[in-house]
Amino acid sequence: MHEYLIQGGTVIDPTGERRADVLVRDGIVAAVGEGLEPPDANVIDATGCIVAPGFVDLHTHLREPGKEEAETIETGSRAAAKGGFTCVVAMPNTDPTQDCVSVVEFVRNQGLAAGLCDVRPSGSITVGRTGTQLTPFAELAAAGVRIFTDDGSGVQDPLLMRRAFEYALDLDIVLAQHCEVARLTEGAVMHEGHCCSEFGLPGWPSIAEELMVYRDIELVRLTGAPLHILHLSTAGSVELVRRAKADGLPVTAEATPHHISLTDELLAGYSALYKVNPPLRTMSDVEAVRAGLADGTIDAIATDHAPHAPDTKERPLDQAPPGMLGLETALGVSLASLDMPIADVVAALSWNPAKIAGVDDTHGRPIAEGEPANLTVFDPNETWEVVPADLASKSKNTPYVGVQLQGRTRHTFLRGQPTVLDGAPQR
Repeated sequence: MHEYLIQGGTVIDPTGERRADVLVRDGIVAAVGEGLEPPDANVIDATGCIVAPGFVDLHTHLREPGKEEAETIETGSRAAAKGGFTCVVAMPNTDPTQDCVSVVEFVRNQGLAAGLCDVRPSGSITVGRTGTQLTPFAELAAAGVRIFTDDGSGVQDPLLMRRAFEYALDLDIVLAQHCEVARLTEGAVMHEGHCCSEFGLPGWPSIAEELMVYRDIELVRLTGAPLHILHLSTAGSVELVRRAKADGLPVTAEATPHHISLTDELLAGYSALYKVNPPLRTMSDVEAVRAGLADGTIDAIATDHAPHAPDTKERPLDQAPPGMLGLETALGVSLASLDMPIADVVAALSWNPAKIAGVDDTHGRPIAEGEPANLTVFDPNETWEVVPADLASKSKNTPYVGVQLQGRTRHTFLRGQPTVLDGAPQR
């Protein structure tokens, strides 16, 4: 194990902000202070940069097993490291589904083999994500699964969801819901509003999200079990979560970088790069989501990183799959789009999601002597544009080509070892 001295940066962590050097040795933070000069350390110049606990993504699609042509756990982990992430929660809509211990262990072991970030598999709420039978929660929880979700599909049956909440309360696990009443979104390709009428495309109404947000908040009120709401996209949903928190309910929520930066008007060119689920909404929705992050209603920024092979995104809108890349651009989009203190953006990317994911024993930790050295160093002032060929992801379906982003990861450390140095992956 080598020693690394991260020198001249500004440390931002859950305890606050200060100028300090950080010495990393044997997988942990060995010292924090000004003027550190150990003789054998590799010096990393962090002048003008932020040194922070590594980012944690609550919502990553790594595609493996089943769709390795779009992404693998190795390539997705490399993209995560380039984006400053030291931990990602792998969504369960793989083939086969992450609804049993064997598949969960496969995903975890592939992450360990890659060694680029900490891959934490989620489990599906229902077998095969079909919405009809609950997965063996107890077995999966015993195997280390903390978050359960049918992401990509909302659990439509309210009785089944109630039973899931009751199990979750007993097992100390978190249900993460993709809020979509499917009957209201059949055939939809974009937000239902004036744009979809103008473009002649079938619309996805806000109420389809908000009805399920409301239903599940009320199930939380009934059962007392925690709920995490995935990718909030409407002003109405933000207000429902705000009221739930005011009532003291154990509800958390996330927003994606694309829902704070892009609007439905971008579908004017009929490009499937802008097709996501839930869809891009109006500017008033974007502003409401930004406000929700600023006032703490929304706890975390989560990428919903959704790689797709190029030929699938070249299909007509009604046939192309929803989703876009997010891991490598999350920081740059967030700092460019949000009028928030940098420390608050870092909290939404790091220690807030770490707590929700149940990984806050090793990620999102204070940068202090004896703590795990899962760190990111980023330049908050660097402006840049995406070059698809330079992306680490196996897929290239990003909508941010030609868009100026602000803030870029320079270095990432996982358990004290560099996974990225000077923007370049180390393996």
